[in-house]
Amino acid sequence: MLKKFTIQTNHRDEMLEITEIIQNFLVDQDLKDGAIVVYCPHTTAGITINENADPDVKRDMIRRFDEVYPWNNELDRHMEGNTAAHMKASTVGASQFVIVTGGQLLLGTWQGIYFCEFDGPRNRNFYVKIL
Repeated sequence: MLKKFTIQTNHRDEMLEITEIIQNFLVDQDLKDGAIVVYCPHTTAGITINENADPDVKRDMIRRFDEVYPWNNELDRHMEGNTAAHMKASTVGASQFVIVTGGQLLLGTWQGIYFCEFDGPRNRNFYVKIL
């Protein structure tokens, strides 16, 4: 089973937690045990798993990405001017593999799944594939 989800991002750089969306999909599919892949088909966005308890983690990550990959760099040649977004997306990665057990995503106590936007705001898609 493959499911496409569409979300709206609101900022150039943003981390939107999608854990609940994915968990609800698993419940709808009655998946008890197995695994899923969460995949982002965009070159300037990605998927990560990280802390979901303290919102400062998301803010700090975005700030640090900006420090490592500044938006304006006179040496960047990409005509769209969004080289930083491509670098950030490559660093985060396009997908995450998650085990499902007892009908629940097997995540750590403080973990959530995030759609990471680096060139927004935009309408974006991500996919969940049940394995």
